[in-house]
Amino acid sequence: MTINRRRLGQGDFDLFAAAHERFVSGKPGGRKLSLKFVDLTGVSMAHRILDDADFSGSVLQNCNMAGARLERAVLFGCDLRGADLTRARLVRADIRGTCLQGADLSEANLTQADFREGVIAVPHETKGLAAARHETRGGQADGARFSGATLDGSRMDGISATRADFTDCSLRGANLTGANLKDADLSGAQMEGAAVAGANLAGAKLCGAILSGVAMETAKLDRTDTTGCIREPDPAAVVRAEELLQMALDANAWVESGGALGGAAIFDGEDLRPLGDRLKGLKLSAMSAKGACLAGLDLRGLALQGANFENADLRGARLGKADLRGSRMGGALMTKADLTSADLSPLPLGPSRSIPTNLTGARLRYAELGRTDLASAVLIGADLSGADLTGANLAGADLTDARLDRAAGLPEIAAA
Repeated sequence: MTINRRRLGQGDFDLFAAAHERFVSGKPGGRKLSLKFVDLTGVSMAHRILDDADFSGSVLQNCNMAGARLERAVLFGCDLRGADLTRARLVRADIRGTCLQGADLSEANLTQADFREGVIAVPHETKGLAAARHETRGGQADGARFSGATLDGSRMDGISATRADFTDCSLRGANLTGANLKDADLSGAQMEGAAVAGANLAGAKLCGAILSGVAMETAKLDRTDTTGCIREPDPAAVVRAEELLQMALDANAWVESGGALGGAAIFDGEDLRPLGDRLKGLKLSAMSAKGACLAGLDLRGLALQGANFENADLRGARLGKADLRGSRMGGALMTKADLTSADLSPLPLGPSRSIPTNLTGARLRYAELGRTDLASAVLIGADLSGADLTGANLAGADLTDARLDRAAGLPEIAAA
């Protein structure tokens, strides 16, 4: 049965959205937005503040919702085919029974969003909800793009996302039980602790994906490519964790004693993930972790001046406010790493000598680099695609052959 939806144009929507923004900010004249079962095809909602708005059952085909804030918004049963939701914020949004076929959700924040099947009451064409019929709708995201998106803790049980692009996205703790991910591309996805029981991963690509804590015994894995994927630390790495922690403590003593005690930590080729957050608060200047695995570790605020992370795996690592002056990070994998307000400026060695931070060939796709000090950093050939560089200091940085497609914050950089 065809649903007779009221058509709203750009002007009407802008009025409703402005009233909702006043509502959200607590200003006079505000009114919560509730646009159920309306046709908003092609309307622009880009960068609007639409937290807690209700669009249940509405048609939002080909809408521009890039950068919109839709926290806890209700998109239950909506038609979002072809919509642009790049960098939209949809934390805890209700997306049950929604059609996202061909939609672009690249770099969107969908933490704890709910994509599950939903039952929607469809109003009668003339009698309205008094004679509504109930439809069960499964989540559909076939061919959708989630590249670089954050889907941590999301509920995607039973969703159909065949041929969808999940490259370099974060799916930590996501529930993909029974999902149809046939021929989907999950290359480089960070899936620690995700549930995939009964999921159809036939023909899917999981090249280089992080699959620690992922039980794949009941998933369909016909023609699934898991080349280069990372699983949980092996027993030997877990046993060695205590020895590595002692090495880190000795290195901290070395720094604090001005070199009188201990020595710099050498973690080359080690899997440091079993250490968890036990490195927090330590001073690890001149640490060497070439080729080491530090994926997902919490390294916020650490003193890492002159550290060597060449070819290390730092995907999803938290390095906010870390002191990385003069560090060597050539070839490091830092996809979706958080370096907010970190210091990667040159390390002074004397009155007229310093060492710049070297990030030659580093992979910083979708990394958080807001307010990061990258002054004079060597970024030759680095991949900064989709990175957030808002407020970053790139004065004097060498960006020769660096990739900056879809990077945010470029106007501020140009102004600097």
